[in-house]
Amino acid sequence: MLSRFRGCLLAGAVGDALGAPIEFASLDEIVDHFGPQGPEDLEDGLFTDDTQMTLFVAEGLIRARNRARSKGICCTESVHLLAFWRWLSTQGTRPRHGYNLDSSDLRSWLTDIPGLNHRRAPGMTCLGSLEARDPAEPLEVLNNSKGCGGVMRTAPIGLAQPGGVFSYACDVAALTHGHPTGRLAAGYLASIIHEIVEGADLGPAIQRGMAELAHHPHHEETLNALELALALAEIAEGTPEEVERLGAGWIAEEALAISVFCAQVAPDLESALRLAVTHSGDSDSTGCITGHILGALHGIEAIPQRWLDQLDLKDVVDTVATDLYRSTHDRDALDDDGIYDWKRYPGV
Repeated sequence: MLSRFRGCLLAGAVGDALGAPIEFASLDEIVDHFGPQGPEDLEDGLFTDDTQMTLFVAEGLIRARNRARSKGICCTESVHLLAFWRWLSTQGTRPRHGYNLDSSDLRSWLTDIPGLNHRRAPGMTCLGSLEARDPAEPLEVLNNSKGCGGVMRTAPIGLAQPGGVFSYACDVAALTHGHPTGRLAAGYLASIIHEIVEGADLGPAIQRGMAELAHHPHHEETLNALELALALAEIAEGTPEEVERLGAGWIAEEALAISVFCAQVAPDLESALRLAVTHSGDSDSTGCITGHILGALHGIEAIPQRWLDQLDLKDVVDTVATDLYRSTHDRDALDDDGIYDWKRYPGV
């Protein structure tokens, strides 16, 4: 189980860093430079806002659990909003309605890491929503966006949330993305990762997630994109041109469909990540999501060592993954009240 947690977050960061340098390149440009199998190495090892925000989702999960165990009650949306506001502070801005915040609310051990205090092409929807959100109404619909910024970051929920995974992930995505598809894609990803870490193979996890998805209103866009991905996977050879038939990945259902397709057709994690980033679109996000799925499925051992060696802030990602595991699966790591490392993850 620990290997799955570490594999999920580290493979997501690797896929993110693999796709980041070619995010705005055309397919012809990528193939001319790297060949049809895509980039072989991480150019500079730097991941983007996708992984940054994923780390703060994990932090929010641990803090929410600590708060619930210490106080007996917790508004999870508010805890995650504060976690995202801490990420926002690393991007050089702060919420307009954070009138009751003091400096400690916007600091954590993650915000103190210099390498995380950089803008790595953050989504304007995420920035704008978090700047504008009023803490008194954490789930007020602020926009109609279905960009992939909601789905790219919800893998930790699938790893660590014991129940209600789909709805929990939808609510966390809704903090920045108001369109139903932007939320439901996030819920779907979290649900299949939850199924995987509980022991399901990829195919059954995908199908169970689709059955859950179908129970939610306005699921049609997301379900149709997934059905297209699965139909294509049955006849595909695993080429970049096939990936592009599913879209560019800028919007939630396309990023999800591309990632599910690549996870299905590629023979191993390395091939899947290279395929997932080789298209004319949001390569870092599709690489990140594909990494989350296959890292959870195969564990850290499936990630090529050269990629781990090339990944910037690898130890930070690994620490968060391990903390997330220990807070949920290692009773010896908890105090008598069931709280994990209050100093690092205060339940406030």
